[in-house]
Amino acid sequence: MAISRLGLFIFFVAFFPTSGLSKKHPRNIGNNVFTSFNEAFLPLFGNDHVIVQPDDPKSVQISLDRSSGSGFISKEFYIHGFFSASIKLPANYTAGVVATFYASNNIQYPDNHDEIDFEFLGNIKSKDWLLQTNVYGNGSTSKGREERYTLWFDPSQDFHTYSILWTSKSIIFYVDDVPIRETQRVEAMGGDYPAKPMSLFATIWDGSDWATSGGKYKVDYNFSPFVARYSDLELVGCTIDPTQKQPKCNFPVEQFAGLTKTDKTVMKNHRTKYMIYSYCYDKSRYPVPLPECVPWQW
Repeated sequence: MAISRLGLFIFFVAFFPTSGLSKKHPRNIGNNVFTSFNEAFLPLFGNDHVIVQPDDPKSVQISLDRSSGSGFISKEFYIHGFFSASIKLPANYTAGVVATFYASNNIQYPDNHDEIDFEFLGNIKSKDWLLQTNVYGNGSTSKGREERYTLWFDPSQDFHTYSILWTSKSIIFYVDDVPIRETQRVEAMGGDYPAKPMSLFATIWDGSDWATSGGKYKVDYNFSPFVARYSDLELVGCTIDPTQKQPKCNFPVEQFAGLTKTDKTVMKNHRTKYMIYSYCYDKSRYPVPLPECVPWQW
């Protein structure tokens, strides 16, 4: 059957997500600058497994092997901002491996921390990595807000961009500049919405007890080291000294709060195709949906 060029174009536009930037996307501000690793970050643990690339100070790799996992943390604390990284994940058998990119203050507030995270969950051969996002506020870990998605590409073959926009009104997760999730702040959330200064983290570690098929498949260290590479690190927003109350903002973060109507349509289409779990649909956990599970999104 013959297919016209126009028909092919409509098929590709309809079936595959696009990376065209919305006018309201933070990257359109025009002065976003990728930062060097040593300028903005410090090793967090597994220091000898955190390696800055000698030919590219803006790129770093972290790894997991039998001796240790590893990770890094930002030097600054942020109260709202846009945080982004291009990430390439380990290939082959990665069951039980967890790689992350997230904002948290669990060190400063161990009993009532906030967190906004991307978690990449490894898998057995021939099965794709899964992407999990989550939001915690004020230690609300008993009310997990997890969502899981398949990806429309192999994240171990090339770098892809993962971004978090955190404002006083909403939190938006992007993959390759496509919005995949928006958590709107509603009054009924109370302290469940992240509101305290947070650091940025990236880690890789052994999550054998839960990460792949609920812990059925464990990390196989015969395939180690498991190496995750991070590049094009971007941290803009409002930095704050925990001893002070007035933040210093280098980015008009609040003007990007919320999604446009077009953005919401793109996000809804994406979620229909790729989301495999959302707490808002989980009636066994939440017979009454949590307050931010607004009708238009579900």
